[in-house]
Amino acid sequence: MKKNVIIALIALLPMGVWAQDNSWEKPEVEQTTKANKDAKYLKGAVPEVNGKVVFSITIEAPGKSAANIYDIIYKYMQKMTTEENHLSHNFLKEDKDKHELSALFEEWLVFKSSKLELDRTRMSYAFEVKCEDGRAIVTISHIRYVYDEARKAKRYVAENWITDKEALNKKGTRLTPLSRKFRRKTVDRKDFLFNKIESLLK
Repeated sequence: MKKNVIIALIALLPMGVWAQDNSWEKPEVEQTTKANKDAKYLKGAVPEVNGKVVFSITIEAPGKSAANIYDIIYKYMQKMTTEENHLSHNFLKEDKDKHELSALFEEWLVFKSSKLELDRTRMSYAFEVKCEDGRAIVTISHIRYVYDEARKAKRYVAENWITDKEALNKKGTRLTPLSRKFRRKTVDRKDFLFNKIESLLK
């Protein structure tokens, strides 16, 4: 009788070992999934020009004149001033002859919003557009943040906060804890603006 019990227990051992091994697989899967999720925010996601963070894109608009493109983008920039998270703006250049636009925007960049928590930062940036026949060159630069104003405001500049050097680990495979939400949401906002203008110029 005892011999049968011992044999039964030995037969169960591999199952116990595998169960233990499987318990370690879940974190690895989660870590891989998280890394894949952050792929678009890793090395090169925040470009620098002469040491300054500058996002720039050339958007093709076949068949549209520089004047036409100027009017379309100017209308959208005006609409940006009425968005929910908009705080302030200042149009610096509205040159219809050279077909150039530039403005400073300040808006809320929201990290998390729920009934129990609102985590956000003020973000200011320069938005510049040069219109030519058949295309527009759009640039976002001079990015600044003001965070945690309710307690003690912390001020950051993009060059010291969301660059590859500051926001990635040494291998460039993971975002660092302190600035990762700033980098993610800034890239997301840039993508939204660039994609929106591209859709308007189609």
